[in-house]
Amino acid sequence: MSKKRAVVICPGRGSYTKENLGTLQNRSSIKQDLQLIDEERSKRNYPSISDLDAADKFKVSLHTKGEHASPLIYACAKADFIEIDKEKIEVVAVAGNSMGWYLTLAFAGALNPYDSYHLIQTMGSMMEKELIGGQVIYPVIDENWQLDPVKIKQVEDLLKEINSDQEAQVYTSIHLGGYKVLAGNKKGVALLLEKLPKIEPYPFQLVNHGAFHTPLLKEISEIAEHSLYKIKFGNPSIPMIDGRGHIWPTYASNSKELYDYTLGHQVTETYDFTKSIEVALKEFAPDHLILLGPGNSLGGSIGQILIENQWLGITNKSDFQNRQAEDPFLISMGVAEQRSLVT
Repeated sequence: MSKKRAVVICPGRGSYTKENLGTLQNRSSIKQDLQLIDEERSKRNYPSISDLDAADKFKVSLHTKGEHASPLIYACAKADFIEIDKEKIEVVAVAGNSMGWYLTLAFAGALNPYDSYHLIQTMGSMMEKELIGGQVIYPVIDENWQLDPVKIKQVEDLLKEINSDQEAQVYTSIHLGGYKVLAGNKKGVALLLEKLPKIEPYPFQLVNHGAFHTPLLKEISEIAEHSLYKIKFGNPSIPMIDGRGHIWPTYASNSKELYDYTLGHQVTETYDFTKSIEVALKEFAPDHLILLGPGNSLGGSIGQILIENQWLGITNKSDFQNRQAEDPFLISMGVAEQRSLVT
């Protein structure tokens, strides 16, 4: 039986929620990695990832903080990646959203496990004492999940209006399918929440998220480059697609350029998740997209990108839902009945 070709997609921050408590319990595939992570975290007096995952109750003030959420998500996603049945599935590329770029580096083999953990833990802890700005998510689609040019223009015009205030700064942080993740300083975020037209439950501010992928994080980028100079970036063993839609090929990627992009451009410039998935579809023509857990928070956004590209004849929300019910093209490992298709 021939293998199915798949592009693996790594989730970003915010994907580990109260529904995901216990995800790592009895997962032998991640045992060795968890031991490394927990030993390293104990050196910083952080609670172990094992204990956070095994908690009786999800605490927003604890589980969503960057220094805990980032390695939690890394561990859950890595367990899923390991458990993909490589006899059935050939992984032809790896991509991710936002923090998912760090996971991409880890799973595609551009970083060893030790450096992968330290990159993820360090970047997740950068705003441990105080967040710089914040992020707001807002939809720019209609009820059929098709892009709405009027909403897109409204957002673009509002960004210009807010930036005309000398005390406010706002930017597009992430292109996320049918959503824009907007980010800014404190006043900028307050104005976004006040002025964006209400489409319940939007706009809303993402909890414990700073102004990722904007020039507001220039200082964070500089600190990261200083702190992580020992990390050794190597050639990936699986092609990677970054937040510009750029493909990093196997055995022919420049490690210095990879370092500069990861700790420079990727931190301070817009992350185009939409573009990365478009490139995954058009350059690799996979039989499936496989979305790693925890959760399934990117499922809708990926569906919207398929609609925008009219991929496999999918042109609206009901097309996508029908395809997913009959013969899923997007396989979300956070959804039990889909998970069983690839493990």
